[in-house]
Amino acid sequence: MEQRISMVTLGVADLARAQRFYAALGWRGTEVQETVFHQAAGLALVLWDRRKLAADCGLPDTPPSAFGGIALAHNVRTDAEVDAVLGAAAGAGGTITRPAAVNAIGFYSGVFTDPDGHAWEVAHNPGFTLAEDGALILPDFGG
Repeated sequence: MEQRISMVTLGVADLARAQRFYAALGWRGTEVQETVFHQAAGLALVLWDRRKLAADCGLPDTPPSAFGGIALAHNVRTDAEVDAVLGAAAGAGGTITRPAAVNAIGFYSGVFTDPDGHAWEVAHNPGFTLAEDGALILPDFGG
C-alpha cells in the first residue's frame, strides 16, 4: 500500500446542511448522486449520507459519541488566518471547541466542529511548509 490518502469521506446527517456549511467556508464542491466532492489539494473531501457511508463500510450506524477518534487539520500560513477560519466556521454554524491559542507544542491553533460534529484543527505551525497549492510538506524530523 502506497503511503497516501486519496479521499476523506465525512458521514453527514443532512447533506444539504453540510454542503451549505462548507460552502460558507469557501469550499466549492460538485454534487454527484447525492454525494458532494471537494478537490482539496492532492486529495478529495467527500460529504455523504452517514447511514449510506456506514452501510458501504459494512458497519452499523450507531449514534455518534462525543468524539469519534478522528480530527481533520487545516494548516494556514499565519496566526491571523487561524482566527479568520475559526470565525468563519462559527459564523457558518460550526462550534468552536478549543479557542485559538499557542498550544503545548508551541504553535498557534484552535478547533471547531462542523454541524455533524467532525472536528477540524486550524493551525499555523511555521515548521510545516505549505506549498502554493496548499499541500502540506512535513519537515525532516531527523528520523
